[in-house]
Amino acid sequence: MSEVLVQETAPAPAATRRPRVGFLGVGWIGRHRMEGMLATGAIEAAAVADPSAEMAQEALRLAPGAERVGGLDELLALDLDGLVIATPSALHAEQSIAALERGCAVFCQKPLGRTAREVRAVVDAARAADRLLAVDLSYRFTEGMRRIRELLAAGELGQVFAVDLTFHNAYGPDKAWFYDPQLSGGGCVMDLGVHLVDLALWAMDFPEVTGVSSQLLAGGEPLAGRDDRVEDYAVATLELASGATVRLACSWRLQAGCEAVIAADFYGTGGGAALRNVAGSFYDFTAERFRGTARESLASPPDAWGVRAGADWARRLAAGERFDPAAERLVDVARVLDRIYGR
Repeated sequence: MSEVLVQETAPAPAATRRPRVGFLGVGWIGRHRMEGMLATGAIEAAAVADPSAEMAQEALRLAPGAERVGGLDELLALDLDGLVIATPSALHAEQSIAALERGCAVFCQKPLGRTAREVRAVVDAARAADRLLAVDLSYRFTEGMRRIRELLAAGELGQVFAVDLTFHNAYGPDKAWFYDPQLSGGGCVMDLGVHLVDLALWAMDFPEVTGVSSQLLAGGEPLAGRDDRVEDYAVATLELASGATVRLACSWRLQAGCEAVIAADFYGTGGGAALRNVAGSFYDFTAERFRGTARESLASPPDAWGVRAGADWARRLAAGERFDPAAERLVDVARVLDRIYGR
């Protein structure tokens, strides 16, 4: 993947000094995003922090000039320009705010916060500090979804009246904190559904959500307000001010005969379009446009989309960008999740 990324991403324009970035949490995801950011040539990895010495050493192989430090406080003491956060969800908001208040731009894994209140606090901190804030909502950066968004923006699907969103994962998370609602903020909706809710609202330029209903299950039984478990299956319906309906289904460990079922289908009066994974893959997607019974391809594999969100943040940081008002949309998505959870 590194060779593809280097070929796809042009080096950043020559600058007096590349931004110095710290990486907090360098497990598989954090390290993968680090590799993609470094491949842009836009930033310099100054330091990494991770409780695992093995993970930290793996990360330092990507950036031999960086140093390993003990944690957030030591990272922020280095007068960094930016911080990449890939830690458990319960820590995201607090760590993001601490970095922003020290003048660091932030790129954070999803969710930015466990509730809309937490997300609101981070966005307010970014605005007050005038620092760039982004979240790793990576599915926005698939080629197929970019093409579908262009069709929607141009009105080529007519009046969109229905959106179907699906993310079923044959596996559940392998870390205990995911199953503690106090630490995770929720189960499969918080882990997987956040991507799809964001994707649908982003693709349609964030329409007003007027109603939300949902059903959450754990182990095949309704969760029914229990605060000691998280959902492993969920369905939700979002009603939009336009009259359109968005339906969401997501799960962990669904016995669907493949590793993953991922789809975002948009249906309008003038046609349809869909992003769908290929043969159960977590990484390969096709996008198609529909006209009646006919279809045409919009995008197909290969598409190295997984690191594009981080690479985009790195380039924008290097270009000197500050607070982006589009970060307010992160609060909109978090409010929808709150309503799905009945908060």
